[in-house]
Amino acid sequence: MQLLKLSYNCLNYDFIGTSTDESSDDLCTVQIPTSWRSAFLDSSTLQLFFNLYHSIPPSLSPLVLSCLVQIASVRRSLFNNAERAKFLSHLVDGVKRILANPQCLPDPNNYHEFCRLLARLKSNYQLGELVKVENYPEVIRLIANFTVTSLQHWEFAPNSVHYLLSLWQRLAASVPYVKATEPHLLETYTPEVTKAYITSRLESVHVILRDGLEDPLDDAGLVQQQLDQLSTIGRCEYEKTCALLVQLFDQAAQTYQELLQSTNSSAMDITVQEGRLTWLVYIIGAVIGGRVSFASTDEQDAMDGELVCRVLQLMNLTDSRLAQAGNERLELAMLSFFEQFRKIYIGDQVQKSSKLYRRLSEVLGLNDETMVLSVFIGKIITNLKYWGQCEPITSKTLQLLNDLSLGYPSCLKLVKLSAVQFMLNNHTSEHFSFLGVNNQSNLSDMRCRTTFYTALGRLLMVDLGEDEDQFEQFMLPLTAAFEAVAQMLSTNTFNEQERTLVGLVRDLRGIAFAFNAKTSFMMLFDWIYPTYMPILQRAIELWYHDPACTTPVLKLMAELVHNRSQRLQFDVSSPNGILLFRETSKMITTYGNRILTLGEVPKDQVYGVKLKGVSVCFAMLKAVLSGNYVNFGVFRLYGDDALDNALQTFIKLLLSIPHSDLLDYPKLSQSFYSLLEVLTQDHMNFIASLEPHVVMYILSSISEGLTALDTMVCTGCCSSLDHIVTYLFKQLSRSTKKRPAPMATDDRFLHIMQQHPEMIQQMLSTVLNIIIFEDCRNQWSMSRPLLGLILLNEKYFADLRNSIVNSQPPEKQQAMHLCFENLMEGIERNLLTKNRDRLSLSL
Repeated sequence: MQLLKLSYNCLNYDFIGTSTDESSDDLCTVQIPTSWRSAFLDSSTLQLFFNLYHSIPPSLSPLVLSCLVQIASVRRSLFNNAERAKFLSHLVDGVKRILANPQCLPDPNNYHEFCRLLARLKSNYQLGELVKVENYPEVIRLIANFTVTSLQHWEFAPNSVHYLLSLWQRLAASVPYVKATEPHLLETYTPEVTKAYITSRLESVHVILRDGLEDPLDDAGLVQQQLDQLSTIGRCEYEKTCALLVQLFDQAAQTYQELLQSTNSSAMDITVQEGRLTWLVYIIGAVIGGRVSFASTDEQDAMDGELVCRVLQLMNLTDSRLAQAGNERLELAMLSFFEQFRKIYIGDQVQKSSKLYRRLSEVLGLNDETMVLSVFIGKIITNLKYWGQCEPITSKTLQLLNDLSLGYPSCLKLVKLSAVQFMLNNHTSEHFSFLGVNNQSNLSDMRCRTTFYTALGRLLMVDLGEDEDQFEQFMLPLTAAFEAVAQMLSTNTFNEQERTLVGLVRDLRGIAFAFNAKTSFMMLFDWIYPTYMPILQRAIELWYHDPACTTPVLKLMAELVHNRSQRLQFDVSSPNGILLFRETSKMITTYGNRILTLGEVPKDQVYGVKLKGVSVCFAMLKAVLSGNYVNFGVFRLYGDDALDNALQTFIKLLLSIPHSDLLDYPKLSQSFYSLLEVLTQDHMNFIASLEPHVVMYILSSISEGLTALDTMVCTGCCSSLDHIVTYLFKQLSRSTKKRPAPMATDDRFLHIMQQHPEMIQQMLSTVLNIIIFEDCRNQWSMSRPLLGLILLNEKYFADLRNSIVNSQPPEKQQAMHLCFENLMEGIERNLLTKNRDRLSLSL
């Protein structure tokens, strides 16, 4: 056991520091050293592990298979073509031997590792190489039989099925690219795998309901993963797949209809048929979505049409019964089908002469895409009417509406539909129950409202233009709701308005996101300011301790100040930019000051409540500072302290958060570091005016962020560091050129840096080591602050260079020394762009 563990650890070692994602088995290559090559060229090494598997007890053999999984994944470059073919042949022979003698495979651990081994055969080798193996026909037959048997025993080791489906997905996807003359035989075996998967899922429904087992359909992630794999497998020999689905669907649909019409049918029988139809609808959607994997023919489009017609006919049947009863899983399957259908057959890239549309016209009378879109919208409205209290169905339905609204051509067709006009004119809780305020529902369940109003906003903008009357008409329900909240706030009746307000701000955020044109956005701005802005400010004052309320309000404000598509281009004489920033600053200041003195919330909850809003405040401030619609120089010139208040609040909030948490919470880290990038770029005078402990906190956060796993954070830190060292270099250069003395704040900043040279030196060491020794994902960004760091610390850089050179093996020291010489060749003592570029390119 210890020797096997040692072998596995050696094979699993990360030799080149790639830090692969251990949660994924996709395309995992073992980068073993070239010095091990002879061990792998010797076939007895591979044979040893296969012999061990057959010789030792089942309690130890899973570890042998784990070693074989790693051996099968050895990098291709270790061999030449002939050696690789020989190695693969021995590997396939070993797999064949296991399949021919499967006595140990009933053990779940052995089974799982063997499935992983099969998946690696295709992830590391090409189908063209596999078919040339001498025993390929026999091995592919055994693998197909093993897969079919595994799929039929769906209750055994369900997590291992992923690897088998992954193998067949990659095999099927390779078929169009195989140039070998040897037959791949996949046209024989992929239909068997497809049939086994489909029939086993249908047969599982009755057993699961009868025995009260956990239903796989409840695990949406697992189902979607398997369907994505099946979509490619099913499109290989699609005629057979389609014929099977038509046969099974017709049988299940006919039985279901008979049960509904019969007075003696049991609820169990109906539920079983609904479960079978749910699987079939999911699978039909998946194989239609798989069309992108293969070059499709007119005949295959016609087959898609046959399947689509059947699903739409089933939808008509189930929708007609929603007043009495409905099946949530079946509805979710319908939405999955619609999403796949939309991706493939809705849009400008689709040939309108497609035989799918001809079949829809013949069977259902749907003559063109507009009529098909009317079916989509009809289903969306039906779902929102009957399933408004079911969050999964509502959110997926609204996501479908949102996807349909993307793109001007689609919107143009949609707005012509009477059903869409109905939605634009009647978006109230009376017609769409999910818009109602329900005391039993969680405030977070209202998130789908933003999606709804984003879609409506896009549809409204198609014909809106400068028509303020149409805009006012659309906003009437929201106007009435705001007036009601204002009335309740004025009378201090705080029972319902928090829930009403949360719904309202989520609605408005959706509209604000959709209104990315200047004219439409100004209509919204004039509607909300100044009339309703005080209500938002009051909400922050009242419910600052409740992130379920404050986070939506803050996110709405962040959207309003986001200069999306340059929509915030105010006229020269317009004060709107300043007014908008004042409101933003006031909200940040109000929220920040209150959140720092939380009293009503239990102490153990205070920190979590604070983090939910702080990241949004950082995003708001960043959006304003980078939006370019407020001249902050003029702003300060006239004595307006709104900017200073906002920045001081930012510092207070920042200092209340430990360094480690800036990186531990992704949303917080991204908003903070992107804000810091803007501050160091355009407001270094503010950074330079800060107290020493604040400056050191910011520099420490940049230093830690340089090694962050999040590339966005790391890149932002590089940019911030570049701005800081550039500022320092300019100040030092100015002081040596007998220019007028720098301001006191600049003196203080320089003094802080001179008092703590180790901070900049540490960052120079970090950047240089990342560039030299790590798999640097953003080398250009890393290179930008490097020149400034070197020029500020020339003696330290010389010592660091010598240290790095001396740490290398003697035979490599001369080459490393030459690399450093080449790095600085032709580099001048300035930070001009041309000089920076020369250093970056020399890396």
